[in-house]
Amino acid sequence: MKKNDTRTERDSMGVVEVPQHALYQAQTQRAVNNFSVSGRTMPVPFIRALAMVKYCAASVNSSLGLLDPQIAQAITESCDEVIAGDHLHHFPVDIYQTGSGTSSNMNMNEVIATLAAIKCGVAVGAHDHVNMSQSSNDSIPSAIQISSVVEIESRLLPAITVLLEAINTKEEEIGHIVKTGRTHLMDAMPVTFGQELEAWHRQFESCYEGIVFSLKGMKKLAQGGTAVGTGVNAHPQFAALFATEVSALTGVSFEANPHPFNAMGSLDAVVALSGQLRNLAVALMKVSNDLRWMNSGPLAGLGEIELEGLQPGSSIMPGKVNPVVPESTAMVAAQVMGNDATLGLAGQSGNFELNVMLPLVADKLLESINLLSNGLTMLAVNAISSFKVREKVVEAALAKNPILVTALNPVIGYAKAAEIAKKAYVENRPIIDVAEEETDLSRAKLEALMNPALLTCGGIADR
Repeated sequence: MKKNDTRTERDSMGVVEVPQHALYQAQTQRAVNNFSVSGRTMPVPFIRALAMVKYCAASVNSSLGLLDPQIAQAITESCDEVIAGDHLHHFPVDIYQTGSGTSSNMNMNEVIATLAAIKCGVAVGAHDHVNMSQSSNDSIPSAIQISSVVEIESRLLPAITVLLEAINTKEEEIGHIVKTGRTHLMDAMPVTFGQELEAWHRQFESCYEGIVFSLKGMKKLAQGGTAVGTGVNAHPQFAALFATEVSALTGVSFEANPHPFNAMGSLDAVVALSGQLRNLAVALMKVSNDLRWMNSGPLAGLGEIELEGLQPGSSIMPGKVNPVVPESTAMVAAQVMGNDATLGLAGQSGNFELNVMLPLVADKLLESINLLSNGLTMLAVNAISSFKVREKVVEAALAKNPILVTALNPVIGYAKAAEIAKKAYVENRPIIDVAEEETDLSRAKLEALMNPALLTCGGIADR
C-alpha cells in the first residue's frame, strides 16, 4: 500500500500501518499481516453472533453502572449494523489465526469502537469500553455457541422438517406399492415403498431429536468467565444478566453456564453437537444412495424409480441423465463427516483453562450446519418430492423373485424351498411356476402363501 493509502495506528506493541478507510485498528492489521493462510475469513453467522456478544455486554455494563450510557448506546447501535450484515468487509482476519480467536475478538472490538466513536463524538476504547467485562476466552466460545444454536433453530431444524414432510407426502402417494426388498444389494423378501419411506422418516426424526437434545448444552454460555473462568474484571451479576439479554436479542433461551471453567477449557457441548450432525450426515448419505440405486439404469440397473431429470448428465453421451441431487447431498454428507473428525480433534486441544482451536471450530461447525440445511432442503424438493415409481419394472422383478419361496419354509421346509429357488434362478422362471411343479400344493394355495402384499405384513404362513 502507498503511504497515502494508509494511516498509522498504535497498540501496546507499537505502531502499524492500517488501510486508510478501514474501520479496524492496529491489532486487526497485525493479524492480517501474520495470518496469510487460507484467504478465508470467519463465517458471517459467527461475526453476527460476536457482534451480539458486544451488544449485550454493553447493555449489561450500562445497566450495572459500569459503562457510560452514551457510549453504551453508540456501541449497541454499531453492533446492530454488524448484526444486520453491514461492514462485513471490515472483518478480514483469516480462520487460521491465534487459537483463542483473540484476533477476531479484537477485530470486532476495533470496528465497533470506531463506529461508536463516530456516533457519539467521544473516544471509545476497543479494550476499555467494547471489551469491558469480557475476554476473548469467553466471548469467542459464546459466539460459537450463539451462532450455532441460532443457525440450527432458524435453518437446520426447519430443513429437517421440510424433508420429513416430503417423505410423508411421498409415502401417502406411493406407500401401497409392493417391491422387492434387498439385503446385501441382493433380492430379498418384499416390502412396500411405504415401509422403506417409513424407515427414512424415522432415521431423520431420530436425528432431529438428537440435535434438539444436544442444544441443551450449547445454550449454556461461557460468557462471564472472562480470562480463565474466574470472572475476573466482570461484575458478579454480569453472566446471568448477559444470558437474559442475549436471549431477548436472539429469541433463544440461553443461560449462564454454572461451570465456566469447563465451558472454556473444553468443547464437550460442541463435540456432542457435531456428533449429532454426523448422524444426520450418515442418514443423508444412506437415503441418497438408496435413491441412486433405485434410480439406476434405467435399462441395465434396478430402474425402480425415475428421479426428476434436472440437467444433461454427460458431455459425450447424448441423452444421459444422472442422479445429480443425491450425488450432491452425498458429498455434503461426506464433508460433514470430515468436519466432525476435525471438530473431535479440535475438542482435544483444551489445554488447562482454554481450548486453542476455537476459530477452526467456529468455521467447521457452522459449515456443517449450513451444508446440511441446504442439502436437506435440496434433497426434499428436487428428489424425494418429485421421483416417480416405474410400477411395471417393480412388478416384473417382484413376480420373478425366487426369494418369495421363503414363505413356503413353514410348509415344505428350508431345504426343499432352497431347491425350488435354485431351479427358478437357473431357468429364469417365475418362482410360483417352479413351486407348482415341485410340490403338491395347488396353484391357489401357492398364490395365497406367496402373495407379495401379504408377505410385507410378516407373520407365519397358514399351513
